[in-house]
Amino acid sequence: MGGLEVQLRDVTCGHGRVVAVDGVDLEVAAGERVALTGTNGSGKSTLLRAVLGLHRQLRGTVLVGGRSTRSAADRAWRRRACAWVPQKPAVGRFPLLAGELLDSSGAPGPAADAADGLGVGGLRRRPLHTLSGGQLQRTYLARAVGCVAAGAGVLLADEPTAALDFAGQEEAAEVLTSLPVTLLVVTHDRTLAARCDRVLDMAAGRLREVPPADSGRGAAG
Repeated sequence: MGGLEVQLRDVTCGHGRVVAVDGVDLEVAAGERVALTGTNGSGKSTLLRAVLGLHRQLRGTVLVGGRSTRSAADRAWRRRACAWVPQKPAVGRFPLLAGELLDSSGAPGPAADAADGLGVGGLRRRPLHTLSGGQLQRTYLARAVGCVAAGAGVLLADEPTAALDFAGQEEAAEVLTSLPVTLLVVTHDRTLAARCDRVLDMAAGRLREVPPADSGRGAAG
């Protein structure tokens, strides 16, 4: 299993005066798959953006593969090292085509193959703003597959199955958890969470580990 280690040390993120992530410590081993659950507004998406290096109002340390984002070169490396499936995919102000999004992964061939497997390969010439929510999520997921093929060691995904039906959720969960990469995924999808190695619940900006569903069974005998 490939992937890069992700480390967060006393990470606090704010939106103005509101604390969204509050003193979080987290270690994700290379190749580990971790699901983040919790209510809306609990800080999950902000945490992913902190790992990406996109959140400016941040204190603490975020390391991916042992590297921070202190320099411009480190920030550029982080963008290549982390594949990203956003919660509300941007369609752009210009008519970006689905095929152009796939090609931007850095590995157009694997991205196109993934798009075919996810049932959106025939949409390459469609502008993103004309796609349904499910089609857009599948296209961004296929792009992430291409990013991993191009060398990304971490995949960050924010509610990647929210717009999909049950069959699509199963299909996307299989793709996400089978890639040779470190996975950190925000999800309310129990099927996807169950495929991960760990589940962490977030509330009021803090994390706690959720014990496996079968823990404690057998006591009633």
